[in-house]
Amino acid sequence: MSSTVITKPKVNIDPALLDEIQAQIHEAGQVVIHFLYYTPPAEYSSYIRIWPTTFLYDKGSAHSSELVHVENITYYPQWHECVAGSANFFTLIFSGLPRSCTSFDFIEHCTNQSGAFAVYDIARSESDVYFIRIS
Repeated sequence: MSSTVITKPKVNIDPALLDEIQAQIHEAGQVVIHFLYYTPPAEYSSYIRIWPTTFLYDKGSAHSSELVHVENITYYPQWHECVAGSANFFTLIFSGLPRSCTSFDFIEHCTNQSGAFAVYDIARSESDVYFIRIS
């Protein structure tokens, strides 16, 4: 499974939900990562989930930010179905990174047979909102 940090794609999010998330980001210094997961065209659906043992790791210190909320994906041990050949969107919200952080790693620690989500060397943005495509 490969992943790429992408520029802001066109995503339809309920404006009320977006306003609420933006307010929380500024209040609590949270980090929001929106994912676009393409399922391979196949006969069968695929299934994804996120483990609560998923963190952001500051590349310049020992700080780690913990996962505090998810949207459109389930926590382990439940599975979220992704229809074959479809685009699936989910969002993860983490506690804030230190002000000194300039880049970080996103790592899911799990025992999945198919492997964990991991994206390395993500450049820090002023907004702390990121978009990542997984294929």
